[in-house]
Amino acid sequence: MNEKDRVLDPIARISEILFGLIMALTFTGTLSAATAGREDVRTLLVGVIGCNIAWGLVDAVMFLMSSLTTRGHELLAIRAVRNAANPQDAHRVIADAIPPVLASVLKRDDLERMRQSLLQMNDLPPSPSFTRNDWLGALAVFLLVFLSTFPVVIPFLVFRNVHLALRTSNLVALVMMFLAGSVLARHGGHSPLRAGLSVLMLGVALVVITIALGG
Repeated sequence: MNEKDRVLDPIARISEILFGLIMALTFTGTLSAATAGREDVRTLLVGVIGCNIAWGLVDAVMFLMSSLTTRGHELLAIRAVRNAANPQDAHRVIADAIPPVLASVLKRDDLERMRQSLLQMNDLPPSPSFTRNDWLGALAVFLLVFLSTFPVVIPFLVFRNVHLALRTSNLVALVMMFLAGSVLARHGGHSPLRAGLSVLMLGVALVVITIALGG
């Protein structure tokens, strides 16, 4: 999997959006629809935006660390193949480095072809390092996390009525959670409707709890 695929990986990216939405619901849940004023809304917006900036930065750094660690692990595997005492040991290293479902269908000849290809690599770097795609990927992750919850705060900028803004914000977040669950289900071969409703129920539960607690 190349760097671009990793940036666009649906599970990781949709999970980040869901985390951001849950975080936004947690913030909006602290706002009392009955007693909150515009100053409270302003404080809420600053808190949500600031928290998402921090979350986006942390996620971007973790993406960089993951990219570097993965590349280092790949280098170690290639060196293990090259330094193997015999082809059988090299085949075991290759099989351990790929997903089990793929390893189970590879024949000895397939593993040998892969071993020969790895032996012929001439541009193997001495150590892992960041690439341009890593930095672009980290930026993409930050922007995705930061921008994903803006639809949740837009109602507070549009409506002066705090109660209407809060409930509209909750609705937007729930719809986005349903869509996120559906996308994950399609990627995993599950029912989009069932998964979307399951994630939606999680969001509804969070909203109900916050309302019951005075939100």
